[in-house]
Amino acid sequence: MKKLTAIAIMVFLFTAGYSQVEKQKTLGKIPSVSVKTPTGETFNTADISNDGNPIIISFWATWCKPCIKELTTISDVYDEWVEDTDVKLIAVSIDDARASSKVMPLVNGKGWDYEVLLDANGDFKRAMNVNLIPHTFVINGDGEIVWQHTSFSEGSELDLIDVVTKVKEGKDVEAHE
Repeated sequence: MKKLTAIAIMVFLFTAGYSQVEKQKTLGKIPSVSVKTPTGETFNTADISNDGNPIIISFWATWCKPCIKELTTISDVYDEWVEDTDVKLIAVSIDDARASSKVMPLVNGKGWDYEVLLDANGDFKRAMNVNLIPHTFVINGDGEIVWQHTSFSEGSELDLIDVVTKVKEGKDVEAHE
């Protein structure tokens, strides 16, 4: 009887753990929210795409030192990432309307070759449940969020490109925060 109970518990734990992993494969689609481009045009975030290739969405602000460090670090290797994985990085500024005029001078001054979107009202940030920045998401070719991470530390860009490479190759990644 003890063996049967132990086996039942092991089966339950295995299946519970497995179903939890299954749920984590995708964190949903990119929500439909209106943001602005740097030229002032309205853009719907549901239209974010990259011809079936991975997308990195990075929420940042001009006043956030770790955000700038992360985007600058990625910028140093971004051309290689694009060549290897066809990834596109979209830098979503959460600066409010007063500070959004500082976004493009900073982007251009740093030489970042990213697509930039302005989320001055914070609607996209709220829809994506972003509370801390930098907050980085990886999107697969079907527009599904498959990975996310908050904060930045030296070397975390290596984890990011590892995830992007797996997504490009169609491999599963562990969706986490």
